[in-house]
Amino acid sequence: MSAQLVKELRERSGAGMMDCKKALDENGGDVEKAIDWLRKKGLASAAKKSGRVAAEGLVAAASNGTSAALIELNSETDFVSRNEQFQQLVHEVALEALASGTDIEALKKQKMGATGKSVEEAITAAVATIGENMNLRRVRTLSVKDGVVATYIHSAVKPGLGKIGVLVALESTGDKAKLETLGKQIAMHVAAAKPEALTRETVDTTKLDRERDVLREQAKTSGKPAEVVEKMIEGRIRKYYEEVVLLDQLFVIDGKTKISDVVAAAEKEVGAAIKLVAFERFALGEGIEKAADDFAAEVAKAAGTAA
Repeated sequence: MSAQLVKELRERSGAGMMDCKKALDENGGDVEKAIDWLRKKGLASAAKKSGRVAAEGLVAAASNGTSAALIELNSETDFVSRNEQFQQLVHEVALEALASGTDIEALKKQKMGATGKSVEEAITAAVATIGENMNLRRVRTLSVKDGVVATYIHSAVKPGLGKIGVLVALESTGDKAKLETLGKQIAMHVAAAKPEALTRETVDTTKLDRERDVLREQAKTSGKPAEVVEKMIEGRIRKYYEEVVLLDQLFVIDGKTKISDVVAAAEKEVGAAIKLVAFERFALGEGIEKAADDFAAEVAKAAGTAA
């Protein structure tokens, strides 16, 4: 099939290159028939919507005890997050993530249940049916050999589906039910406190250096001796750690106990040592630039076009 025909079909349909090539092969190189073929498959309409910002949708969590997965599937409007078909799709994608792991490309290729469709194909089909652009934005899985990976969904619209999702991995040979309760409480804390790192050693060094520079400049204006300034900086850095490091944060449930001490205190009840090994927090749409709709400008543009 000629590259020129593929290019023409891509421009007219908005579908992907491989889909265009297949459409032309299936229809003997007839562009008009290929367009109809793409429309019937829902690929043309899905591709045309792909340029629109998808910053709404749902975060979903799935767990099998020692492993858990967190995914974010975006849509264009919050209305779609209340659609039962979309909710079922997000739930099923989260279950598949348990098998595929953190590699998002592997997840897209993962076959879903008995349908035979890949995750990517199922999302494309949903775009065509529901009529909004969708984007599988990210996936994260956590696992432990012995212990639990607890999950928590804030503002859940259904079990396992909501706007903020958290995973907390705890390693321990102790009582799994009590460990799950502890993990859920820490996950609720993570949802509220937004820690950026598990330990002081894993804090982003770029952010830490920037913080030190800011504090140093602020301290210099105090007129105090250099050695005093350095002590002031270190004191403020400790405060910074308490704000961003999970194990250094004060537990939101009581407001006075460090998370590291909460974990240590739970060991007696669980009956074994506990290690908090990892956490993950997804907030829906964080970091996505949402296009601001300027209705007046849109009307003016339409009026100008009509004139």
